[in-house]
Amino acid sequence: MAQIKDVAKRAEVSVASVSRVLAGHTGVTEATRQRVLEAIEALDYRPDLAARRLRSRRTDTIGLIVSDIRNPFFTEVSRAVEDMAYQNRMRVILCNTDEDPDKEGFYLDLMRDENVSGVILSPTLPALARFRMSDYSFPVVLVDRCDRETTADAVVLDNADSAYRLITYLIKQGYRRIAFIHGAASATGRQRHEGYVTAMATHGLETQAQAVPATVEAARAAASELIRESSLPDALVGSNGLILLGLVKALREANLQFPEHLGLAGFDDLPWTQLVGPGITVMAQPTYDIGQATIELLLQRIAHPSQPVRRVVLRGELRERGSSVRQKGSAN
Repeated sequence: MAQIKDVAKRAEVSVASVSRVLAGHTGVTEATRQRVLEAIEALDYRPDLAARRLRSRRTDTIGLIVSDIRNPFFTEVSRAVEDMAYQNRMRVILCNTDEDPDKEGFYLDLMRDENVSGVILSPTLPALARFRMSDYSFPVVLVDRCDRETTADAVVLDNADSAYRLITYLIKQGYRRIAFIHGAASATGRQRHEGYVTAMATHGLETQAQAVPATVEAARAAASELIRESSLPDALVGSNGLILLGLVKALREANLQFPEHLGLAGFDDLPWTQLVGPGITVMAQPTYDIGQATIELLLQRIAHPSQPVRRVVLRGELRERGSSVRQKGSAN
C-alpha cells in the first residue's frame, strides 16, 4: 500500500508539499499540485483520513437529522444534501428521529461526539422551542421547521402563505366547508394551520381542523372518523404528503369519490398525486432546492462562523388538478 512518502518521491516534492495539496492549501504552485495529483492517481494512494482529521480537528462530516425519513419530502431533501456534500468531498451521517425528542437529543449528542463540521436539523417542537445556537459546539442550519423568533440559519417554505393560497383557491372554486388535517408535532403543520385559519376567517367561514401525527395511518383514522361522525365536508385538505395519502385511503374505504362527493387537496407534489383519480390538486414544494439551499447555508456558516444569521424562504407552487374541480349542482 502506497504511503505519503511514496507520493512525494514520485512527484519529486517534499512530504510537506503533498500534505499541503491534500489539505487544499493555496500556497502550492499549479505545477506542483498537478504532479502530486498525478502521483496519487498512479499509486492509487489513499490518505489516512482518520489521522488527518485528528490533526486538523475537522471531520469533513455533516450530520443530517430528519424527523421521518419515510416522508418523501425528507427523502428528496436528503438526496440534495448528499449530492452537494459529495461535490464538496464531505460525508453525511443521516439520522431519523421519528418526531421523538429523546432520539433527537441522542443524535445531537452523537454529532458532538463525532466532532462533525456542522448539522442540518429538522427539529421537533420541543427542540425548536428551546433552540439556542450557543448550546451547540457546531454550526446548525434548520430545514423545513423554524419559528419566526428562532435565531438560526434556516431554509423553509412560506408555510402560512402557501396554505392561505391553497385554501383561498378552494374557496374560489366554490367550496365552503373545508376540513384541514395537519401535523401535530411540527412548526410546519402549525404554520400551515395558521394559513388555513386566516383564509377561512377572511371569507367568513367556520374552520374544521384536526392535528394528528404526521403518518398515513393517523390521517386515515382521523378522516374516517370525520366522515362517520359529521356532515360530509365540501373538501378535505392534508398538510403534507403522508397525511394526504391517509385521506385518500379513508375516502377509498368509504367509497367516496373526488371531486364527485367532495374536493381534495394537499401539500407535496408526489408522483402518485398525478395518478390517483383525476389527479390531486397540491401545493408543490421546491424540495430539492430546499435541500440544496440548506447545505449551501451550512457550508457558508462553516467557512464564516461569524456571518449574520440568514433565513431562506421559498415559495410553494399551486398545481391545479381534477380533484378540486367543483361539480355542477353541488351545494355551497
